[in-house]
Amino acid sequence: MIEVKDLHKSFGDAHILKGISTTFEKSKTNLIIGQSGSGKTVFLKCLLGLFEYEKGSISYEGKIFNELNTNEKRDLRADIGMVFQGSALFDSMTIAENVMFPLRMFTKQSFSEMEDRVDLVLKRVNLPDAHKKMPSEASGGMQKRVAIARAIVNNPKYLFCDEPNSGLDPKTAIVIDNLIQEITDEYQITTVINSHDMNSVMEIGEKIIFLKNGYKEWEGSKDTIFKTDNEAVTNFVYSSNLFKKVRRMYIEENQ
Repeated sequence: MIEVKDLHKSFGDAHILKGISTTFEKSKTNLIIGQSGSGKTVFLKCLLGLFEYEKGSISYEGKIFNELNTNEKRDLRADIGMVFQGSALFDSMTIAENVMFPLRMFTKQSFSEMEDRVDLVLKRVNLPDAHKKMPSEASGGMQKRVAIARAIVNNPKYLFCDEPNSGLDPKTAIVIDNLIQEITDEYQITTVINSHDMNSVMEIGEKIIFLKNGYKEWEGSKDTIFKTDNEAVTNFVYSSNLFKKVRRMYIEENQ
């Protein structure tokens, strides 16, 4: 579990995060949602240790990040997998080499052991024969799956995803959502996803944090989000006619 208490982050005079407190639960897909400028990207980078914050704390399984020494922080980062918005694959490396990269950084495994692990995770994301391909030869959906394989190759305790469905067509986005959900369940990972995709929220949002203007405006699940009377949430979630219709149907079915 990741626990956040009274988190504040500023850039100069701009106060971006304003006292956020929440938990991200193990074996669940935890989503951070909100409009552009709500603070969700800054929040994610604070969780990853990429930004220092002025006040508050972030703890991993009870260990407060800012109280860890250099070696302890390195050990924690070895337990973190990251799926970047644009996949962030190395263009000069094959797909197998991309997936192997974290193993080279954080483990002392032999090359044959690393090869076996790469084989395993590429099969898990349904790319058993993609080893020798270059990223430029892969579709957007394939690149996302490679990024997921790379993120889980170290068998992490925590998986962070920044807009994993960005640039994907709706059908492929659902495939990626389902894959992330399955991996979260199978590996018992604490998964945190930064997203603006309401389809993802409704597909896999087991825990949802809604940010507005740097505040935690609401939290709940994909089930309770239909029931909330919070105007900021309903304006964000039901900005499209499709979700307005879905909400009406849900309310009618549960009256």
